Parts: sequence; structure tokens; C-alpha cells
Amino acid sequence: MWIKTTLVWLVCVAGFGTGFYFYFRLFRYLQTGKSENRFDQIPQRLKNILIGVLGQKKMFKDFLPGLLHAFIFWGFIIISIGTIEMILEGLFPGFNLSFLGISIYSGILFFQDVFYTLVLTAVLFFFFRRIVLKPKRLTPLSAHSAWDAYFILTLILLIVTSSLTMGGARLLIEAHPWDHWRPVSFLIASFLNTTSPSQAGLFWISEISWWIHFLVVLGFFMYLPFSKHLHVMAAAPNIFFSRLTPRGRLKKINLEDESQTSFGAGKLEELPWKAILDGYACTECGRCNEFCPTYNTNKPLKPRSLIVNLRHHAEKKGHALYTKNEASEELKKDMIQDVFTEDAIWDCTSCGACVEACPVYIEHVDHIIEMRRSLVLMQGKMEPEAQAVFNNWENHSNPWGLPQATRGDWAKDLGIPLLKDNANVEYLYYVGCAASFDKQAQKIAVSFSKLLQKAGVSFGILGEEEKCNGESCRRLGNEYLAQQMIQDNISVLKKYNVKKILVNCPHCLNTLKNEYPDFDAHFEVTHHSVFLKKLMDEGKLKLRSHSREGGNLLDKITFHDPCYLARYNDITEAPRDLLQLSSGEKPLEMERNRKKGFCCGAGGGRMWLEEKRGSRINVNRVEEAISTGAKTIAASCPFCITMLQDGLNAKNKETEIQTKDISEILFSAVE
Repeated sequence: MWIKTTLVWLVCVAGFGTGFYFYFRLFRYLQTGKSENRFDQIPQRLKNILIGVLGQKKMFKDFLPGLLHAFIFWGFIIISIGTIEMILEGLFPGFNLSFLGISIYSGILFFQDVFYTLVLTAVLFFFFRRIVLKPKRLTPLSAHSAWDAYFILTLILLIVTSSLTMGGARLLIEAHPWDHWRPVSFLIASFLNTTSPSQAGLFWISEISWWIHFLVVLGFFMYLPFSKHLHVMAAAPNIFFSRLTPRGRLKKINLEDESQTSFGAGKLEELPWKAILDGYACTECGRCNEFCPTYNTNKPLKPRSLIVNLRHHAEKKGHALYTKNEASEELKKDMIQDVFTEDAIWDCTSCGACVEACPVYIEHVDHIIEMRRSLVLMQGKMEPEAQAVFNNWENHSNPWGLPQATRGDWAKDLGIPLLKDNANVEYLYYVGCAASFDKQAQKIAVSFSKLLQKAGVSFGILGEEEKCNGESCRRLGNEYLAQQMIQDNISVLKKYNVKKILVNCPHCLNTLKNEYPDFDAHFEVTHHSVFLKKLMDEGKLKLRSHSREGGNLLDKITFHDPCYLARYNDITEAPRDLLQLSSGEKPLEMERNRKKGFCCGAGGGRMWLEEKRGSRINVNRVEEAISTGAKTIAASCPFCITMLQDGLNAKNKETEIQTKDISEILFSAVE
């Protein structure tokens, strides 16, 4: 016995010592990133752990794989108790947890047996899924990634089967009062008993199983730092340190800080350390790709590859810095040119589908925007159309470069008060650039304004005094110009002491509501879908008795969820409720809807850039809308309306299917 104990001590010290060294190296590499405080709001962070880690919240969005993954996760928590007990037994012969009391110990053993079975079932399913079902999102990025998955599943299989085999053998060697709480081990014992092994044989079955379990667990621990399954260790910290600010809020750069020598992230050291932790936590599950508009239209940007490449770069560069290897090729790499590509950085629509889908709360969009900022502010590099649109914003405060004096022309005959003439109104209707200048989007402004007037709402507009809020400019990386625009806009809003703002554009909503507080500007901002639903609920707007016009194009409606409304601001039902009230039927749903909705391609400033790579995002979305059989594609965003209409034009469906904002549809249905 003393030989086993000595061996266990030696193997433990060598194995765990080596493993902790590997983890310490990763911690050192993590420090390569820029300092950032993520230790605020501890109660909320602990709540995120309960929901995201223990509750496996995001895993259940893909229910069956999510449930089976949860079995493995919860199983390992229970199984780890048994593993710790086994290792302590090896270090201190005769040790077990029975000192906790027979009832408690029996409960532990029972749940271990149950979860051994659940984990075994889950592992076998995941083998089947990878070998037979082969979902596209699980396509491995490399040969290492491919065999790594099977290797880890095999290790888990060995851990579970060795534990069950050892438990079954020990039941036949010696009886204990808690044995009847181990149903699965009893089945194993019954099987072993049919083979009529001797006591010596049972002893060796138990010992060999013990050593297999021990060595596999130790090997698992040492191998994880080199595996994509490092998320076993990194996921919980990554969720704990995830951002707590509204998802739609970009980080503000302090442009007045004279100590800053660079803006954005052109190299690894300029990304926050959380970006490197994101790389460690990535499971390579491909959920981020599944709903990504660039991945689904064959563009260079693929969110999974972005994060995996970031991890590999961080490990190699971190190692070179840690060992002071100045000859390392990794130190010479330009992060944006050699690790990523400019095309990939510019392709992002900032739709947030990747962030929404990621089960370990990786912040893909934030990192991309930081790299855009470096390209624009530090290197003067941008997509060809971006420079022209920046000039238009700078000179005219709108992306088209149209005269500011014409900003309110759409409302000349509607009798809407201007705040410069009458600031004593309850709401400012902040129209936005699209509804002010774009002919199609102006229909939204007209319909919404007439609905407000019908409901007797006290509101006004700024007209030519309204400024662009800077949303697209920020997401195109030009933080300097965006902040100038934001301050100009805020000065006008504060001039009239604006408190409540109505918007029809989700991009305006997100920026005014979630980003302006960083600039000491706080407003109550409401999207028109929510406000119109409120007016309907209060009876201030009434439907005509026969609001549906039989046989017209409104007979079949499908609704497209704008990303900045659904994912960024959690508004999904108000537009649908309005459509159902207007048409008398629930809208037809596209397969990708609500927070899983597919982007139109206009976000992240892409509205103003040409789409040159891969296939067109808006066509992909329109094809899905057409497949529903709908005759009207409804949306609640002027950008989306434009992109969907262009998609219909590309499919030659513009005479068969129309695009409308929810306010237009509601206006046609009210008295």
C-alpha cells in the first residue's frame, strides 16, 4: 500500500505542478492586454455566473445539444466530488467522505451514479453528432481542432467508465450501508459477478480502474491549456468578467487625455485583457457563425476564426514577450494585416448575432470596432466610400451631404411645431437622417407624425436644427468625428431642455439611449413601435371596423427584426402586436426571428459602404422572407426598409412584394 501512496504523491506533485505552470503561463499572456477594470458590480457578476454557468442559459438555445452539454457540465460538478475523494484516498489510504454522515454520503453516491449515466449518454451522442450528423457549424478549423474534440470526448468516456467499473468491483469486494444508493454501480457489479472473478481479480479490476481514472483526470488537467476545451477553466471567469454596460454601448475614448499615444487597437497590447480571455474561453462551437451575416454570405469575416486566431496570436506573442525572445516572428506581425485582414474588420455589420449566440459571452463586436478605430484614427485606412461619407457628416451632418436647411422639408405641410417656435411640448420626435432625407423613409416620418397627431400627443421636431447623432460614424471607427457630432447634437437638445424623445430608427434609439449617457446627456428615449403600442393600449388610436382590405398586399405580412431593436434593445413583441392589430392576423415568421433574426446588412455603418465581397446579405434575408409566402415585408427601421427593398429589386420581386414600416401599416388601419 505504501508503494501506491508514494507513487500517487509523486505523480500528483509532478502532474499538478506541471499543469499549474501551464495555467500560470496563460495568465502571464493575459497580462499582455490593456488594463481594464472588470471588478465592479460584483453581485451582478455573481448573478451572471449563476445564470450563464450553473444555469447554462445560452446553451439551451440549441435545446438538445444544450441539454446534453448541461448533463456533462452538471455531471462533472458531481463527479468531481468523487474524483477528489479518490485522489485523497490515494494520498491517505482508507479516506472517504462517509464522515459527512451516511445519508449525505449516500446522496452523493446516488447522484454520482445518475450523472455518470447522463454524462456517458451525452458523450456517445456527441460522438454520433460529429461522426454522423456533422452540423456545419462544427466543421473543424484545423486537423488539431478535429482530433482534439474526439480526444477530449474519449478522456471523458474513460473517466466515467473507469469510475463505474471501479464502483461495481468494490461493491463485490466489501459491503457498506450506502451501497443500495448506487443503482448503476449495482448493474456493473451484477455484470462482473456473471464473469465469476476471484476476490483478487476484483481487487485488480478496482485498482486498474482507479489508476485509469486518476491518470486520465491528471492528463486532462495538464492538456487543457493546449486544447480548445480550455473553456472548461476559462468560461466561468469570462462570464464573470463580461461587460455589464448595455450591449449597444461602445466604449468612449477620452480624446482629451493627452497621455494617450494611440487610439483603438492596432496591436495585441492595445486590446483589453478581456479580449485575450475571450480567446481562452472560446469553445469553437461555431454558434457565432451560425447567425452571422458575413459567414452566411461567404465573406472574409468569420467570428469563430476571428477569436481563435486572436487566441493563437496572444499565446505566441505572449510567450515571446514572456521569454524575451526578440527574434520571434510573432513580434513582427501586424495584427490587423497578418493575424486578421482589413476586409474582415470592415465586413462586420455590428449586428451582435455572434455575441447573442455565444454561450461564454465573448465580445466579438467590441474588438472589431477597436480595430476599426485604429485603422481610421491611427492609419487613415478605410473603405473607399467611408471618406466621402465622413466628409458629408462633417460638412452637412448627414451621410448624403444634402443641405441642412432641407432637413425638415418633409414636414412642411403637416403642421408639426418646431421647437424653436414652441419648445413647450412633451416629446421631441427625433426624426434622424434617413427619415429626414430619404424619400422612402420619409413615409415613416409622415405616418408616425400623423398617428401622433390623431392620438393628441404633444410633440415637436427640430427641423434644420436637428443633427446626426453620430451612430454610424462611431461604428465606422471615426470616434473623433463622431464625438464632435454627438456634442453638437447634445448642445441642441439641451438648448431646448429636451427630456423625452421619440424615434423611429433603432440606431437612433440605441445611441441616444445607451451611449449619450457617457457624454452626460440623459433622455427618456422610446422607439415608435413601443410608443404606438402604448397609444393603442390606452385607446388613443382606434382601428377601423374593417381595417383589413381583403385581397390587398397586406393580406400576408412577415416581420423582419432590426438587430438594433431586437438584440441590442430587447424589443421584439411590440412591432408584432401592432401588425396583428392592423391586419387581424399574427405575422408570418421567418425561421430566423427575434433575437435570432438575420441582419439586413446595414448596421455597423455598412449602410453607407458598398458590399463587394461574397454574396449580398440583404438578398439572403429577402430570400428567407419570400419563402414565407408573405406579400409585405414589415420592419421598424429605415435602414432595414432600404436594404430589404434593394434585396427585392435584386430578386425582381418589387412588383409582387412590398416593404413597409409598421407605422405605415398601422396608419392604414386606424380611424
